[in-house]
Amino acid sequence: MIVGLVPHPDREAAQELAARAAHRLRALGASVRVLAGDAPALSQHHVEVEAFAAGLDLVLSLGGDGTMLRTVDLVSDAGVPVLGVNVGQLGYLTEVEPSGLDAALDRVIAGAYTVIERMMLSVVVEGAPCAGEWKALNEAVLEKGRPGRVVRLDVSINGTAFTTYAADGVIVATPTGSTAYSFSARGPIVSPRHDCMVLTPVSPHMLFDRALVLDPEEEVRFEVVNARSVVLTIDGREIGELDAGATVRCTGAARPAHIATLGPRDFHQVLKTKFGLSDR
Repeated sequence: MIVGLVPHPDREAAQELAARAAHRLRALGASVRVLAGDAPALSQHHVEVEAFAAGLDLVLSLGGDGTMLRTVDLVSDAGVPVLGVNVGQLGYLTEVEPSGLDAALDRVIAGAYTVIERMMLSVVVEGAPCAGEWKALNEAVLEKGRPGRVVRLDVSINGTAFTTYAADGVIVATPTGSTAYSFSARGPIVSPRHDCMVLTPVSPHMLFDRALVLDPEEEVRFEVVNARSVVLTIDGREIGELDAGATVRCTGAARPAHIATLGPRDFHQVLKTKFGLSDR
């Protein structure tokens, strides 16, 4: 079995857990692979990014939700399942706590885990220096690049004009991302059993201020109207600035992310625990 490790590069606890995981995996007969530069103490296992995903059976994300998003981005095209180890704050996407790492690795090597699918977004940018295509597990965000500004975005749905948004920004989230930035902007929480896109405006300067829930086969197209730059962020990574005339198209991605789980995960109970909801 070949297992990849993606630790948070700046958290000492994540680096220590990566070293511990590598030691135990080798003792269990597995091979270990780490991205060059991610864990200096594991330099003997380093590979370049182009070779990281090929042939992996599973990858461990050791960090918070940001590290989980980065890991999914690295391996989703190859269909590699990701198991999250929480070395962060909320850790909504992660499953294993550091105290349970050894037991989790034993189960992984024994094959005692299942893989669930999570919808991803396909994001296509045209007419900008950052033109290209990206995938997102959580969300794509178009928002103002400087304080005190409002972005104006012409929005079309399935090729037909819908409206012009005047807002601090607009979020297109997956069900997984509905508990992230979209939630902070008062968007709905969506069970990950659904496949959908949630379009949520951020501080809209207009009467229409509600979120829209769209089918993943629908296409949402944004065109930057005003000359003030708009910043595009995908899963927390800044992609670049968009000037007037640039467009962004969002739809459901052709392939989902694969998330490894060690047992049944009740979405509503996870929601209750992570957000500190008490029993009645």
